[in-house]
Amino acid sequence: VELVESGGGSVQAGGSLRLSCAASGSVFSVNTMGWFRQTPGNQRDLVAHIRMDDGSPWYENSVKGRFTISRDIAKNTMYLQMNGLKPEDTAVYTCKAEITIYRDRRKVTFDRWGQGTQVTVSS
Repeated sequence: VELVESGGGSVQAGGSLRLSCAASGSVFSVNTMGWFRQTPGNQRDLVAHIRMDDGSPWYENSVKGRFTISRDIAKNTMYLQMNGLKPEDTAVYTCKAEITIYRDRRKVTFDRWGQGTQVTVSS
């Protein structure tokens, strides 16, 4: 099971980008998915999070009203629509998913991280 991210890039302030994160492989369920971001010398911070069953979202305060997280259950994919981007949004964005698989006829739940994608916002 792996997470494949896409959609990063460079934009000017006020612009938009859409990130996607798809879980591939044989899974029983993808339970939650989230986006983290990290700048050099800083810790990785949670930006947005979504429950895959009911779609309930959570946002970090600085992105509320600008970012929208959504999911496609059939595709085990999460999206982050980022509007009104600011230079301070510049970071490496990485997705994380809580995944359940069958192993030896038992359910096993674990976290999986994506490879990260660079988002750069210029002023």
